[in-house]
Amino acid sequence: MPTHFITLFVAVIFETIGTTALQASQQFTKFGPSVVVVISYALAFYLLALTLKHMPVGIMYAIWSGSGIVLIALIGWVVFRQTLDLPAILGMGMILCGILVIQLFSKTAVH
Repeated sequence: MPTHFITLFVAVIFETIGTTALQASQQFTKFGPSVVVVISYALAFYLLALTLKHMPVGIMYAIWSGSGIVLIALIGWVVFRQTLDLPAILGMGMILCGILVIQLFSKTAVH
């Protein structure tokens, strides 16, 4: 796997950590989770900037945001007990399919 995909994957992980901490910060009223939000997002955006050296911004952003949406929805379901209805699950399935189409068939996504 090319290193820019690993960098993008780690950026998604940091964004997911930051968004999870955002929920836990209770609108920035809890100091610890608030610090985690700022640090995680800073690392995520730094890694995204590195990824842009090797991927077009649209492709990079589609993969980053789509992956983050699905991961955060899963974390919300498991950790925060937030429910997902069938349209939400189907929509996220389509997002995952879109990421797969980009990765498997697009010549724009640098492999």
